[in-house]
Amino acid sequence: MRIRGIERKCLDAIKEAAKDLHPNEFLAMLSTGRRKDVISELILLPQMTYGKRHATFNIYMAPFDRSIVGTVHSHPSGNPRPSEGDLTTFQKHGRVHIIIAYPYEDDTWRAYDYTGKEIKLEIVY
Repeated sequence: MRIRGIERKCLDAIKEAAKDLHPNEFLAMLSTGRRKDVISELILLPQMTYGKRHATFNIYMAPFDRSIVGTVHSHPSGNPRPSEGDLTTFQKHGRVHIIIAYPYEDDTWRAYDYTGKEIKLEIVY
């Protein structure tokens, strides 16, 4: 099923988490809830590492959960475009990925498919 949107409360949580961890990168997994086509939850894994130019997770700490559809992370640099490392992560861990760039507002995030192609997600209230 195609992911068509992200819930407003989930996007707000992403913005707040990115601001809280700035100048380090924030990273989480994205999950759908009862509506299988809308991202509604963030999943934080044990042993996540947050740094100024990277954030990493141990995939073996992720639950086996079919509702996990991808990842979200921040770019403190202000550039919402994926790096080569991001593209590798996209290909391995889900079909929808979000990058939110500094200053972490509604107009500074982008969504990408697993190949790195920008896609549109509706904000769902």
